[in-house]
Amino acid sequence: MCGIVKFLGGLAAGLVWVMLAMASATAETLTMATYNVQNYNLTDRRIGGFRPDYPKPEAEKAALRAIIAVMDADVIALQEIGGEAFLRELRRDLESEGVFYPHIAAMFAADTERGLGVISRVPLGAVTAHRDLLAKRRGAEEAQPVRRGLLEVEVPTKGGVVTLFVVHLKSRITELKDDPAAEDQRVAEAQAVRDRVLERFPEPATARFLIVGDCNDTPGSRALRALQARGKTQISRWVDATDERGHRWTHVYRQPAVYSRFDHAMVSPGLWDGESDAVTARSVGEPWAAVARASDHRAVVVTLKVAE
Repeated sequence: MCGIVKFLGGLAAGLVWVMLAMASATAETLTMATYNVQNYNLTDRRIGGFRPDYPKPEAEKAALRAIIAVMDADVIALQEIGGEAFLRELRRDLESEGVFYPHIAAMFAADTERGLGVISRVPLGAVTAHRDLLAKRRGAEEAQPVRRGLLEVEVPTKGGVVTLFVVHLKSRITELKDDPAAEDQRVAEAQAVRDRVLERFPEPATARFLIVGDCNDTPGSRALRALQARGKTQISRWVDATDERGHRWTHVYRQPAVYSRFDHAMVSPGLWDGESDAVTARSVGEPWAAVARASDHRAVVVTLKVAE
């Protein structure tokens, strides 16, 4: 009898292994990226003098398109895009170079100059623009709008829908003496985003979503921790990313040459256990001439294996 029990136990373990192997073998690969395209809009610029409401220079746009082609991502989340008209322009110019992203989504929130957007070469599902988020920073009397809002985009796959949340948290530029580098405001915005994600997915352990974007903060910061957990509830796992040289920075202040890691991707526990190869990521460092010209940020590309 004992031998039969051991045999059945071994058989069950073997079946589990086979099922996991089959799931891995039939997993669909989906690549998602995040990229701050640095003022792809009309804004004041200094190009041979002061130019108000001036578009992104054509040389920068061409470099940007070269990076997008190299990224080869299925879905790309964009920050600092000037709305749907600029997304359509980008799509048109990419198509003229043989790079096709037919599906787009865009939103503005309180900031009507630097919006959020998505371009995709795979069909998109529901798109939700969360413009109503409020963030009350520590010590403030009133809550303030999350200026860039939160863009939610569903991406249907054979294994089910994967939801992409796109963020662009408060920059470090501020005039508030009681909140240097706007850290408290960023934390409050991250908490507002986190709470909305939990409203949409109350059980993140079984949910399939990513939170990506320019967080204007570094790994381990209060803002990044807020996006990953609320109390004992784990919401997402941060994904490490390196470029071809093993470098991890994604943003540069060019004048003082300060390199930081502001652009991030976080994956729900329902998609990734934090240890398997179901999720990998890389930052784009080549071709360097295009990277340096296109934006002050670098793209982060996440590859998912979505099991059927």
